[in-house]
Amino acid sequence: MSTTILVEPPNESRAAERLQVTMCATRISFVWLGTRKTLSSSQKAQAAESFGAAGEYLSAGKKLLDTRHPRFQAVNALRGQIRKYWTSLSLPYPEPGIRLIRRESLDPFQNQMQYFEEELQQAVRLLDEEFASLQAAAQERLGELYNEADYPDSLVGLFHVGWEFPNVEPPHYLRQLNPELYEQEARRVQARFDEAVQLAEQAFVEELAQLVSHLTERLSGHEDGKRKVFRDTAVGNLQEFFERFRLLNIRSNDQLDDLVDQCQQIVTGIAPQQLRSSSHLRQQVATKLSGVQSVLDGLLVDRPRRQIIRAPK
Repeated sequence: MSTTILVEPPNESRAAERLQVTMCATRISFVWLGTRKTLSSSQKAQAAESFGAAGEYLSAGKKLLDTRHPRFQAVNALRGQIRKYWTSLSLPYPEPGIRLIRRESLDPFQNQMQYFEEELQQAVRLLDEEFASLQAAAQERLGELYNEADYPDSLVGLFHVGWEFPNVEPPHYLRQLNPELYEQEARRVQARFDEAVQLAEQAFVEELAQLVSHLTERLSGHEDGKRKVFRDTAVGNLQEFFERFRLLNIRSNDQLDDLVDQCQQIVTGIAPQQLRSSSHLRQQVATKLSGVQSVLDGLLVDRPRRQIIRAPK
């Protein structure tokens, strides 16, 4: 006979179940042209000689293309935009490269990713129009280190973004082939979603704490005897957080829910210009946010992982 003791709050257990039912796993990947290349052994030996060093103890490389070119920057910026979009729409999952999105968001996600891929290929075609001049500039700057074999004939097809929906559930065929193994896999998956709840809470707390801390510092701080200037984004980023929290919240932590509501009530209806023009309002908002910040700081302390303790049979 075995005894099972569940050491976890019931609301968090329910949150893991909701997460498993309402979310699906996603993964994005990039194919990206490398713009740096390690020097050959003879080149490293030649470079090391000028310093009186041994070539095998020297690590050196060369930059193949000027990535500061506006069209190259446009291509690279898209990778950041794609990652930001994916992150804003999803929750972390305890497997590298995988995040969870709501099942009802699958169609918008698919459409947006297709749009990103089309935009990326258009940006690459524009970059390819400048490829010859970029290569010529590299030849001039690299001197004897230049090697035409390092460069492709065209940049088209060398940049790509892909996305997929990996299965994180136990394989159904195991239920009949090996029920015991299926149950083992089911417990492993459940543990993954339990951890995903913790990761989601941690991500929300850390982001909210950072946003609240930044706005509070901007409102109450002084620099050279003058009030610090803050941008509209200091408030706008908080509003974006509230929207994303409502979309992705799995209702696993009542205290976190209350803090988000409290913070939203503090800044709702207040425009950045009002904060700039009213010292009283600035101080009032800063004081209230400081109270929220102190509670968030407590939540940022590492919480003990929930455990499932099973007595031996």
